[in-house]
Amino acid sequence: MARNGKNNGDGWQHTIEVQKITAPAAGVAYPVCLAGKLACPPEDCGGVWGYYELLEAIRDPAHERHEELSEWLGDGFNPEAFDLDAVNEILAEWRERS
Repeated sequence: MARNGKNNGDGWQHTIEVQKITAPAAGVAYPVCLAGKLACPPEDCGGVWGYYELLEAIRDPAHERHEELSEWLGDGFNPEAFDLDAVNEILAEWRERS
């Protein structure tokens, strides 16, 4: 679901797995994400299959869509990166709405 609460784009859903519950720390607003893996797929990339094609294309300079999709993504997209700060910003927005 998009950050604005409207279902647009590809409608990605993410699984959050609680691995451990501990006593709350003073001064910490919950929920908070402590770790994760991989980048979120970009919106409007064509769903799961489109994302797989995108990954294949950006990793292979000889791919027929390499230049097009690399330009569309812009600089800085790393499918292996996890942005902990961005996830916690989204959780903070959720806390404010709840």
